[in-house]
Amino acid sequence: MSSLALSLGFLIFSFITTSLAIIPFINLLYQLKFQRALQQTKDAFGQSTPIYDRFHGFKAGVPVGGGLLVIMAVSGLFAMLLPLFPLLGIEVTSVYANYQAEVNVLFFTFLSFGILGLYDDIKKFFGFQKEKFFGLRLHHKLILQLILASITAAMLYFNLGISILHVPFIGTFHLGWWFMPFAVFVIVAFANAVNITDGLDGLASGTLMISLFGLWFLSSTILDVPLSLFLVLWIGSLVSFLYFNVFPARLFMGDVGAMAFGATLAVVGLLLGKIVALVIIGFVFVFEISTSLMQLLSKRFFKRKIIPAAPFHLTLQQMGWEEPKIVQRVWLMQIMLTLFGVWLAVI
Repeated sequence: MSSLALSLGFLIFSFITTSLAIIPFINLLYQLKFQRALQQTKDAFGQSTPIYDRFHGFKAGVPVGGGLLVIMAVSGLFAMLLPLFPLLGIEVTSVYANYQAEVNVLFFTFLSFGILGLYDDIKKFFGFQKEKFFGLRLHHKLILQLILASITAAMLYFNLGISILHVPFIGTFHLGWWFMPFAVFVIVAFANAVNITDGLDGLASGTLMISLFGLWFLSSTILDVPLSLFLVLWIGSLVSFLYFNVFPARLFMGDVGAMAFGATLAVVGLLLGKIVALVIIGFVFVFEISTSLMQLLSKRFFKRKIIPAAPFHLTLQQMGWEEPKIVQRVWLMQIMLTLFGVWLAVI
């Protein structure tokens, strides 16, 4: 059986497995009352977002935490399937001499950022006060993200020996130990970028799914079996989640998914050595966080807004665009961005 057939088979298997678990998981979230509150008046930067409440107040009561199911499904299936490969006569090839180190860095990021996001969800949606539940302020969360990203960057640099940056048409730069702060910036930026983009039904999850298809293609061209397996399992599980996340959503990703998925997306790009391609493929996320950051800085230093609302998808809503139209057009744009990013990576 060809590697392509195996990969597609594992993708379908992941989709079916997650699909069987997702309805009971949604019911469990209802029982635990792990649901969106009546108002969500703070964005990822801690800023008031009354426009968000105006357009999305009707979504109160929808379960939050779908990202946790995806994390559990991908982690469990990967742990079950990869050890079976040698028994089935499938050679586990990787671009790294020690593929176990590659697996370690993937799942450390996937799980650690997921746990941080889950804690933030629990604190947010159960309304625990900081003096009672060790609540995290914005700068506390950022510090923890930097710590986790630093550990990941150290694993990439010391365990896998990654220290280069390739720029298409220009060349390859050896960053040395400067690779670690660069990797920390990329990981933290994408963790928050996906979190900020996750504001419309299906926007972040659909955009991420398309991005992962492009990265899976790149991993397949270099015959990196562990990374390819991880990506197809992630895609399959994400498709199942997206079925319930499209408008009107029955399940939201939550910070547990957004932080884990964004940070791990960055790590996949770093493992592939295709950071420029990652920026193109993940441009929607980069643009969304950039608009939020520029809005924050403009309000703080110039006491005025540069756009009506941030992130930019809220501005489109204020202009009268319907939520499904915004999401579907972003998906179409994401398809072309992914094709362009893959093209840059393979030339």
